[in-house]
Amino acid sequence: MSERFLRRQGLASSFVLFLTACIFVLTSSILEARPQKKTRKAVQAANTGTVGVISGGFGSTNLRIVADLATVLNKKHEMRLLPMIGQGSVQNIDDILYLKGIDIGIVQSDVFEVFKKAGTRPDIVNSVNYISKLFNVEFHLIGGQNIRSIEDLAGQTVSVDVDGSGTSVTASIVFDRLGIKVNPVHLDFDLAVKQVRSGKIAALAYVSGKPASVIAALKRSQGLHLIPVDFAKPLRSTYYPAFFTYGDYPGLISKGDRVGSISVGTIMAVYNWTKSRVGRRGKRYQKVKSFIDAFFSRYQELKKSPRHPKWREMNIAAEVPGWSRFPPAQERVDEEWKKRKNRS
Repeated sequence: MSERFLRRQGLASSFVLFLTACIFVLTSSILEARPQKKTRKAVQAANTGTVGVISGGFGSTNLRIVADLATVLNKKHEMRLLPMIGQGSVQNIDDILYLKGIDIGIVQSDVFEVFKKAGTRPDIVNSVNYISKLFNVEFHLIGGQNIRSIEDLAGQTVSVDVDGSGTSVTASIVFDRLGIKVNPVHLDFDLAVKQVRSGKIAALAYVSGKPASVIAALKRSQGLHLIPVDFAKPLRSTYYPAFFTYGDYPGLISKGDRVGSISVGTIMAVYNWTKSRVGRRGKRYQKVKSFIDAFFSRYQELKKSPRHPKWREMNIAAEVPGWSRFPPAQERVDEEWKKRKNRS
């Protein structure tokens, strides 16, 4: 074979290889385009129906009730609730305001007092609304045997749970309104119990729905007891009366006895999205509205066993002093009221 013939054969082979590579790349792009398009649609559909709900810490009543919400309201291809562990009412408010993916937060109704006292976020009442009050959670105050009343804590060191938690909010307000100056420290529950028992601190505060499992595990033989908290006049504008019995905490209370305390409302809070048909605001508004429609349509299921007993206390029409209800939720409350009125 001549050198010219071999060169032509080489050029032809190179051209064929180049053409084959082009066809392969083009075919691959066409084939990949369809799955990518389907993937984009799937991503959009999944996010449209997904609602992020931030609650309390591990083991808290609030985390359990969000899990109940997800069990009852989740509906394939329509709605999916994502329960998230939070770091307390104050942080949950910040997360509602600023964190992507947080649509609803479970907070205590007294949390606005923190912002008012600090002088921060003066527009918080208009920025954050509530969907519904859920139930009340109780204020537990546990001390050593030498502490007989809440007044005995004046000048003493008291754990008020981690900074920014619902407990720290309520404890701060309670001691301030009663004029009892304590030295607050921020310890987690287990460490606080250990230090009360050793005498390093005088007491610990803990806000949770009764009976709280962590408190039910405590015993008087450990040198611990529940300190009574009177429903005093300075507390009545924000809190409700409560009490504990032997049935709640048999390790701490004798049969036939009851220990007075206070409770605070637990509510579902939401950013005050304005109604819009376009853009991010419109999508977030519609997502929360869809959740509200599902919640109001099925809330009676939450009151049945095996859901948390606290659900049985819920009155979705209950108003929360100092808060404004999110307009779509108010519309559903008005509809419920009309239905009940017509039936009567």
